[in-house]
Amino acid sequence: MEIKKVSSKICFIGDGGVGKTSLIRRYVHDMFDDKYITTIGTKVSRKELIFDYPHRNVQVQLNAMIWDIMGQRAFRGLLKEAYFNGANGILGVCSLTDLDSLLSLVDWINSVKAMVGDIPIMILVNKSDLKEHSQFGDKEIQQIATLIGAEFLYTSAKTGENVPSAFDTIGKLMLKSQMNLT
Repeated sequence: MEIKKVSSKICFIGDGGVGKTSLIRRYVHDMFDDKYITTIGTKVSRKELIFDYPHRNVQVQLNAMIWDIMGQRAFRGLLKEAYFNGANGILGVCSLTDLDSLLSLVDWINSVKAMVGDIPIMILVNKSDLKEHSQFGDKEIQQIATLIGAEFLYTSAKTGENVPSAFDTIGKLMLKSQMNLT
């Protein structure tokens, strides 16, 4: 089997407090801390993902550079050019407990598309462990997902629900876009 090594940049976007940093920490380090610490500037983490394509006799080792940005809207314009430049995939994060965080993903995605064009995008509806405090449901998520042309997954950085699946899915979408692998 041929082994191909690929590097890709995944940018996390979304309002402050939705769990972007916690999702990254859960995925990269398998840790969760419920103390909220605001991300200042940008933090980059790295994780290798392995994808097998037996019908193509190829294994891809994807070196994912995971970029975490501060969620405050006032800083969006300051950092977007450097942050989004070279992005291969976007994980837009909202909180199930905050309808505004879902609605604001439209502006976030428009900023991304203005900078880098059409790249794979997924919506992560985080804090699924707090369903009793939900401010919206599948209907609202599907409307936004359809509007921006994205898939969505419910996730929980606290329990780990769907966190690996989110990264696997965006990884496969990026490889399809970058290398035409399916």
